[in-house]
Amino acid sequence: MNSKLKFYQSIRFKIALVFVLILMLTLECVGAVFVRQLEHQNLNTFKQTIELPSYVDNSLAEQLSRSNTKKANKQINQILSEVNNNNNISEIRVVDSKSIVRGTSNADNRGAIGQKTTDQAIKATLLNNRSHTENLYDNSNHTRYYVNVIPLVDNSNNNVVGAVYLRASLESVYSNINNITLVYLSAAMITIVLSLILAIIISQEITRPIEEMRKQTLRIARGDYSGQVKVLGNDELGQLAGAVNNLSVRVEEAQESSDSERRRLDSILSHMSDGVLATDRRGNVTIVNNMALQLLDVENEDDLIGKSIIDVLDIRHDYTVRQLVNGEQREMIIDMSNSGNNLILNAYFSPIQRESGFVSGLVCVLHDVTSQQKEERERKQFVSNVSHELRTPLTSVRSYVEALSDGAWQDKEIAPKFLKVVQDETDRMIRMVNDLLSLSRMDAGTTKLNLEYVNINELFNYILDRFDMIIKKEEDPKKKKYTIERYFTKKDLWVEIDTDKFTQVIDNIMNNAIKYSPDGGVITTRLLETHNHVILSISDQGLGIPRKDLGRIFDRFFRVDKARSRKQGGTGLGLAISKEVINMLGGQIWVDSVEGKGSTFYISLPYVPYEEEDWDDEEAEK
Repeated sequence: MNSKLKFYQSIRFKIALVFVLILMLTLECVGAVFVRQLEHQNLNTFKQTIELPSYVDNSLAEQLSRSNTKKANKQINQILSEVNNNNNISEIRVVDSKSIVRGTSNADNRGAIGQKTTDQAIKATLLNNRSHTENLYDNSNHTRYYVNVIPLVDNSNNNVVGAVYLRASLESVYSNINNITLVYLSAAMITIVLSLILAIIISQEITRPIEEMRKQTLRIARGDYSGQVKVLGNDELGQLAGAVNNLSVRVEEAQESSDSERRRLDSILSHMSDGVLATDRRGNVTIVNNMALQLLDVENEDDLIGKSIIDVLDIRHDYTVRQLVNGEQREMIIDMSNSGNNLILNAYFSPIQRESGFVSGLVCVLHDVTSQQKEERERKQFVSNVSHELRTPLTSVRSYVEALSDGAWQDKEIAPKFLKVVQDETDRMIRMVNDLLSLSRMDAGTTKLNLEYVNINELFNYILDRFDMIIKKEEDPKKKKYTIERYFTKKDLWVEIDTDKFTQVIDNIMNNAIKYSPDGGVITTRLLETHNHVILSISDQGLGIPRKDLGRIFDRFFRVDKARSRKQGGTGLGLAISKEVINMLGGQIWVDSVEGKGSTFYISLPYVPYEEEDWDDEEAEK
């Protein structure tokens, strides 16, 4: 089917088809003129053969002028019987001036004699004294007829005395025409078929060089430059074949050079640490390297090819392609957090400009500056927080010292309270500075851990027992009361940790649980083993943490309720220190919270179970 379709679309078929169509059009025109002339000639000949002689018309006119109608009718019928010797004549009818039928040559219509005729052609002839001819088609027997009505004139006074109605069948005429037409059409069809075959052969010979050049150009398009087109002459087709051969050599050289440059460019792009996007003049992406796909969180480069770069980088609301191509905007910071990528990219744009000055595209280099931006933001935030946290107690100390200097030290009731506030704020600043120093040493990696294998069940119980003792020793009824519930595994779990720093972490979390739990609240602690990890959890019934703040709860100086935390002496560094300590121990710390229902802090530490034989061997070595 494909080969037939290709043949119908080929130039050789089109040449042959044009030739045959011209021939068919010529034969059609000649045939139409020929058949038309043949029909006209045969009809004229036929009319001449059926015309009544003039003496017959005179005889009939004479009979119609007689007063004896009966004898005249007999004589008329005799005349009609004598002249009705033509097989093509169907009927000859004689009508007098009163439109009464006086005679007919058709024996089947004898009953019409003496009756008035209803034929409008006869009446018109009697009225106008003019002959009337027409061709009729009888639907009843599907026969064509020729009708001729001639007026009969009395020679003595030139009055119309009647008319002769003659009807003859035209089937013999048209049958002869159809036979001749059929012969002509048969000869024309044979001529067309022979001409078509001859035209295909000739067109094939003409288009053979074109076919070879077509095959050669297809090979060039596939990258095969080995073939050559045969040059059969020095005509236009021969010159075109030579040009195709020359083009093949030039394209091969250009393709080799282009492939070499592309391989070099692909190698450079694939090994670049920055993302690269290249566009055309309209800003649609044409080239993208692997690093750009990673930075833009796209798996397939086909998802970017053909798209506008301002849509790819999501900067359509801020910039236009014209601004980028014209070099009005060379560099920008793009925050990809809206797309869920959580990256901050530095985009540098450079137009691709030809020697003529025409800008044919744009190159965009993407560099990941997320860590730099985050560090800069955290540094600014940290400096701001430290300044704010230190300024608050210093302001309080300054205010109370100024009050004491103004004479408040002499008041025995107020002075001790002022000095107590100054002492508390000073202690708070000392704790804050110590916490900052601890964090600084952790960040610098200079903190040393005193690791030892500890029974985490006993250590956790020991820490919680201290908080239970605080409740029992507390005699002030205004102090907050709380209950600690414990759900521990009965199995001894030995974990390698720094006891002091781990105790500091539990103290921080427990103090927060006590601070934010309501009076009489229950603090639930759990300890279990799962998947080679020890999981500790501490739950309170406090106000909880809003969902938007869960991701920042371990940030330095971050407080959910800042006013309450400062009032209770918090530095905002406890959870940050806890996270650093747990990370140093190879574990993880996280929190789950529902606002208004409380929070649960989880600590996960790596745990390797010891068999009894291994434990005995280690004790023996010690």
